[in-house]
Amino acid sequence: MSLQEAQERVDQWITTTGVRYFNELTNMAILTEEVGEVARIMARRYGEQSEKESDKGKDLGDEMADVLWVLICLANQTGVNLTDAFEKNLAKKTVRDQDRHKNNPKLQ
Repeated sequence: MSLQEAQERVDQWITTTGVRYFNELTNMAILTEEVGEVARIMARRYGEQSEKESDKGKDLGDEMADVLWVLICLANQTGVNLTDAFEKNLAKKTVRDQDRHKNNPKLQ
């Protein structure tokens, strides 16, 4: 599925099943909450924190998909074409960081 298709499918789901979009500020708060859930899994599963029993069954992919879902909602609400935005962002990083990481002794 392309980013454009994902934006269209989310919009279709919102308008048929979800009734309407939450407002942008509500979705921003939800996005922050969902990123926090990803951070919790990462810190406990891959970081130094001990994983709680209640966290062991959490699906990292599902939590990441929740982040993507809300991000797509915000893109739809604000008129951002994520395909165009991602392509521009990748081009910017390619020019800006062409040698940056190659010359980083921390990555050698």
